[in-house]
Amino acid sequence: MNTLLTQDDVDIYQRDGVVLIKGLFADHIDMLRAGIDRNMADPSPYGAENTKEGESGRFFDDYCNWTRISEFEEVVRTSPAAKVAADLMRSKRVQMFHDHILVKEPGTNKATPWHQDAPYYFVEGRQTISFWSPLDPVNENSLRCVVGSHLWKKPVLPTRWLAETNFYPDSDTYMPVPDPDAEGMDICEWAMEPGDAVAFNFSILHGARGNTTNARRRAFSLRLVGDDARYVERPGPTSPPFPGHDMQPGQRLREDWFPTLLTR
Repeated sequence: MNTLLTQDDVDIYQRDGVVLIKGLFADHIDMLRAGIDRNMADPSPYGAENTKEGESGRFFDDYCNWTRISEFEEVVRTSPAAKVAADLMRSKRVQMFHDHILVKEPGTNKATPWHQDAPYYFVEGRQTISFWSPLDPVNENSLRCVVGSHLWKKPVLPTRWLAETNFYPDSDTYMPVPDPDAEGMDICEWAMEPGDAVAFNFSILHGARGNTTNARRRAFSLRLVGDDARYVERPGPTSPPFPGHDMQPGQRLREDWFPTLLTR
């Protein structure tokens, strides 16, 4: 077992779909902050501003930059994330999927909408994991996750954050986005220090409040998949889209694009 984990952590992840890992990126905080600076100065075509005209602050996100931003690649390849992922997923194999940064500047009222990642992705499988790690101390502006939502029988409808429109035309396949606070769902959230990480299954419903503090809230996310992850077609372009991937349903993700980080 990895020294960052206990058997209880693995059991909680398997049962609840979400667990806190203290200090996962503790040795990489400065590197990740530098990578975010580079990313924000030179966004990819996927970089997005998520506040509408008249809304306060700035909510920036971008993804799929690890192959062009050396700090992110260094973290992907040298941090303990892959080993921790293998233990939590109970997987012999850990494969890279993508990186994601989410930055809320001070005084940003915009919330991260409740959503599951899985419906946006072209991956299906139980052995999936996201690590969400703040690079600034967080409390009320931390990640919020609905315990056990990875086991729901129907996925939650994916929407576009800014336009607030449905992501796919086939809405009947999905359940409406719930209001976990109003519906009394079991929501977990933690006060976290830089380098701590929330580990959660791709199908966990999650979101975050706005950042009404006077400090930045920078977060780095790393998405990885395990043994049973397979390519699946969706009713429209996925996010990220990875154009030209040429994969067929039921295949493992192609390793030249999504390299294996660990094999046991």
